[in-house]
Amino acid sequence: MESIQEFLEFELLHSGTYVISVFTIVRIVLIVLVSTILLWIIKKALMRKNIAQKFDTGTAYAIYQIVKYFVWVIAFGLILETIGIRVTVLIAGSAALLVGVGLGLQQTFNDVVSGVILLSERSIKIDDILEIDGDIVKIQDIGLRTSKGLNRDQISIIIPNSLITTNKVINWSHQTKHNRFRINVGVAYGSDIDLVAEVLKQSALENRLVDKKDGVEVQLLDFADSSLNFQLLFYSEEIFRIERIKSDIRKVIARKFNENGIVIPFPQRDLHIKKN
Repeated sequence: MESIQEFLEFELLHSGTYVISVFTIVRIVLIVLVSTILLWIIKKALMRKNIAQKFDTGTAYAIYQIVKYFVWVIAFGLILETIGIRVTVLIAGSAALLVGVGLGLQQTFNDVVSGVILLSERSIKIDDILEIDGDIVKIQDIGLRTSKGLNRDQISIIIPNSLITTNKVINWSHQTKHNRFRINVGVAYGSDIDLVAEVLKQSALENRLVDKKDGVEVQLLDFADSSLNFQLLFYSEEIFRIERIKSDIRKVIARKFNENGIVIPFPQRDLHIKKN
C-alpha cells in the first residue's frame, strides 16, 4: 500500500510552487475519461427512439453540441485546478491581455457567438438546405465557430457562422420540405395557348418526383418582344436536386413541343432600308 502511495506521490515536474506528480496525471486522465463517458451517455440518451419522437435529429444534435462545449469547459477548468492553476486568479490577472486578444480575434469571437446562437435557437439544423450567396448547401455539421455543408457539386463548404446569422439566408427546410418551383419558357406568337399550357402540365406530371397531389399550374406571364412567356409551377420535396428535376422536365417539354409543332422563338429584328 505504501509503495502505491509513494508511486502516486512521485514528482514528475517541480517548478516553484507547482508540482506535477503521478497522482496529478491520474486525476487529469480521470477527468477526461469521466467527461468522455458522460458525453457518450448524453448522446445515446438524446438519440434514443423515445427522445427522437420529441426532438428531430437537428434539435437533438444542437442540444448535444451545447452540452458538449459546457462539459469540456468545466473539465478544462478542473484540469487547471488540478495542476494548481487558480482559474479565477488567471482570468483576473490576464484581463488586459484578454482585451487585446479579443480585439485581434474579433471576427473569431463573432463566429463563436453566432455558433452559440445557431445551436441555441435551432433556426438552422442538420440536413437543412440553405441558399447562401446564391449557392445551395445541405448542412452536415454545426460547430462552435464554423459550419460544414455540401453543395450540389458534392463539394464540402466551410461556412463561418457569422455569415449565416448576419446575412440573408433562405432556409428551404425551415417550415416544410415541400416547396414550389418554376420553369420559364417562351413560345412563338400564333401558338395555341391552351395546347401550350396542356403540354407544359403533362411534361411536369410525367416526372415521378413532382408532387401530383398539389397539382401543376401554368401561367401566361407576359407578351414579350419575340415570344409569349409562360411559367410552369410545380411542387417537389427534392429540394437539393431540384435543378436535375428541372432539366428532366425541360427535356420533356422540348420533345413535346417538337411533336406538337410548338416553336420556341429566338429574338428577331426586321431591318428596313430607306432609299435617299
